[in-house]
Amino acid sequence: MITLHRLTKDFPGGVRALDTLDLTIGDGEFFTLLGPSGCGKTTLLRTVAGLETPTSGTIHINDTDVTPLPPGRRDVAMVFQDYALFPHMTVSDNIAHPLRIKKVPRAERATKAADVAHRLSLAELLHRRPAQLSGGQQQRVALARAIACHPTAFLFDEPLSNLDARLRLEARTFLKRLQRELAVTTVFVTHDQAEALALADRIAVMSHGRMIQIGTPADVFQRPATTFVAAFIGSTPMNLLPGRHTDGALHVAGATLPAPTGTPEGDLVYGVRPEYMDVLPQTRPDAFPGTVSVLENLGTSTLVTLENDGTLIQAVVPEGDEPAIGTPAWALPRRSLLYKDGHLLQAPPRKPVYTGTALL
Repeated sequence: MITLHRLTKDFPGGVRALDTLDLTIGDGEFFTLLGPSGCGKTTLLRTVAGLETPTSGTIHINDTDVTPLPPGRRDVAMVFQDYALFPHMTVSDNIAHPLRIKKVPRAERATKAADVAHRLSLAELLHRRPAQLSGGQQQRVALARAIACHPTAFLFDEPLSNLDARLRLEARTFLKRLQRELAVTTVFVTHDQAEALALADRIAVMSHGRMIQIGTPADVFQRPATTFVAAFIGSTPMNLLPGRHTDGALHVAGATLPAPTGTPEGDLVYGVRPEYMDVLPQTRPDAFPGTVSVLENLGTSTLVTLENDGTLIQAVVPEGDEPAIGTPAWALPRRSLLYKDGHLLQAPPRKPVYTGTALL
């Protein structure tokens, strides 16, 4: 278990990279730090690893306060974005290097390196050097090096970002399966929200050194706590439409919608994901009117953009159901969120989850 208490990191010039963070990451959990460049996620990872010294606060791994300890005594393994392999060493020597630092006997090092390499399908590459490997193979060598020393936790700093699209998908599946098999606590940094949603048990969305929301992928996707999270999460951005609540109704982008009980009067932001919209050929008072301006092919579906008096409204429709460009259409929301002053007002109820014994 990794516990952060009021962790703060300031850099010269008055730059606060981490702002009084409190967080507990459970034993064996796959925890993802997600956010745009400069939000503090890599600084946080490096601080946990001991490569950065916090300005204040503490870091505990299990019951040990590791804040004053150097990286080598924290029992964590870090995989970097560029893999950081030694170019003059063979794959076998790269994998065994942490064991060499720990003064493990040569024969035992070779045995462990061969065992880990076999598990990661690297057995035939043990005598090659990094320059003779593909990007995917180098990534697996970096993972093997981390696994070989049996750490308490894995720390991953965007390890998939240098791979092409297809390799990233394959590596993502491989990494998720491997972490489940090893049951090692993992902290994974990424700016790719699709990667975070696919891999994580829980996600922390960061901005300006703070954690804006922490939750499961379903929580963060379906119930984003702020408009920042709502706009950041999702392969197609959420529609965030200005609206107003008066006389028991929501008036949003030319549509009149029922207001949930307890909704405050005044200006609001109406949020609805494109995936939760239907596009209709006929008018409805509770649908957003517009003219089809753009169609984007997503493969098995199409992203339809309606223009409504300068406001763009997007909806995802099944392949073949898209309207023609230039035609009038109406976007009907099926599931929505309301925000006041940038914060979530209400959210749809959580869908029941069948666990095999009960509905939660």
